[in-house]
Amino acid sequence: MKPFSWPVRVYYEDTDTGGIVYYANYLKFFERARTEWLRNFGLNQDKLAQEEGLIFVVHRATLDFLRPARLDDMLEVTVEPLKIARVYVELAQEARRNGELLARAEVRVACLRQRDLKPAAIPQLLGDAL
Repeated sequence: MKPFSWPVRVYYEDTDTGGIVYYANYLKFFERARTEWLRNFGLNQDKLAQEEGLIFVVHRATLDFLRPARLDDMLEVTVEPLKIARVYVELAQEARRNGELLARAEVRVACLRQRDLKPAAIPQLLGDAL
């Protein structure tokens, strides 16, 4: 399966005083791409929380920063499933500029019941799609 890809433009608010993307903002870029990846499968996180009482939370994230992104860069942020378990999914994510790898991450996202924050099964729609 080809990784899901989402375009992200680097805005002034994403950078430090040197015009370089502040490292924590890669987490935001990766989050946006994961949200759109879920939408691609027909899963709206707000609707999932309201109707099913389920939420996704990041349980673990490991990031490597390889090259800087700068103000006005157009990035391609990808999501690729590595492993799906009953209550979590592990994903590989990358941020690239014109094909050049800038940052990469491995992220474990857990599914929880919203009411008590206990682990819950990944929705079948997502499980089936993966």
